[in-house]
Amino acid sequence: MVREQYTTTTPGTSLERPKNEYIYKIGIYGWRKRCLYLFVLLLLIILVVNFALTIWILKVMWFSPTGMGHLRVTKEGLRLEGESEFLFPLYAKEIHSRVDSSLLLQSTHNVTVNARNSNGEVTGRLNVGPKMVEFHSQQFQINSKDGKPLFTVDENEVVIGTDKLRVTGPEGALFEHSVETPLVKAEAFKQLRLESPTRSLSMDAPRGINIKAQAGNIEALSQMDIKLHSSDGVLLLDAETVRLPKLPEGARGGSGISQGLYEICVCPDGKLYLSVAGVGSTCQEYSRVCQ
Repeated sequence: MVREQYTTTTPGTSLERPKNEYIYKIGIYGWRKRCLYLFVLLLLIILVVNFALTIWILKVMWFSPTGMGHLRVTKEGLRLEGESEFLFPLYAKEIHSRVDSSLLLQSTHNVTVNARNSNGEVTGRLNVGPKMVEFHSQQFQINSKDGKPLFTVDENEVVIGTDKLRVTGPEGALFEHSVETPLVKAEAFKQLRLESPTRSLSMDAPRGINIKAQAGNIEALSQMDIKLHSSDGVLLLDAETVRLPKLPEGARGGSGISQGLYEICVCPDGKLYLSVAGVGSTCQEYSRVCQ
């Protein structure tokens, strides 16, 4: 500190002011002043550069009062315009596209959609991979526009709710086990063929089986035997003509020689029975069968 001395004098006298022995200068001078100016200039340059970078980032990222880039914040949620890429998981309650475009989910590996319960456990999973589409859940169901179930799959059964099931493969439909259906029908102007190449073909119904061809023939082909058996009832052949073209015919022989052949006889009521073949007709001898 600089200590100042004050001297009082009377008028008419003159005293010499004592000289200050020590004089101190107040302020920043020399190299300190130059360093201070340089530091202030450096701060000003950094401030200008930061302001320019901020303006550039805002311009590049397309910041606006309603969002950033293709992302817009609306009352209904977030709206993305164009293609968007998510590097981490996306959690959303609802994802839908615009009215005039479709929704596309694309990935280089696979697309997985998970449904979780309140405990965080996965209750349903849809995995779309490059070679297979997998669905893990207790039930898989496809509905129509009006809510009608079209296709339902669970652990016990597969239900197809459409009015018609069409199989367009050239080999038809292959069933390894039994098939239960009220109607088997071919497409219009197409043939219906039920075939078992290496095993037997069985059709069972508690109230009868109806085979009908409105504009064609019905053929039953077998390498071995074809058996028509009725446990409780009659076998009815209702037609104008019943032909058996490939029945064996015996040669004319002596009396009492049947050669292991039989003759088919018809009763007046239409009942058929076999009779041991002879030289002549033997149907009259067993006419009591018709009674």
